[in-house]
Amino acid sequence: MDKDGTRHPPGIHRHAVRWYLQLIRRKAVWIRIPVGILLILGGILGFLPVLGFWMIPLGIALIGRDIPFVRRAVLYGIQNLRKRLRR
Repeated sequence: MDKDGTRHPPGIHRHAVRWYLQLIRRKAVWIRIPVGILLILGGILGFLPVLGFWMIPLGIALIGRDIPFVRRAVLYGIQNLRKRLRR
């Protein structure tokens, strides 16, 4: 547990956690949307060695935090995935 009382999973570096906490703050809209778009564009080029297709859902999730219709689609997709995994 850190000084601020937050718990972190073992093995996660404090700088990464701090960066993530700043990214999810409401004021970070100006950085979440461009990073989300870059992740989606990088994911489209996932056939290249450095990039991967895992970047597409991560970018959509970041954009979905700020755009309501994308947020609904992300939540719907998560609910469907949970239902499929329970079967």
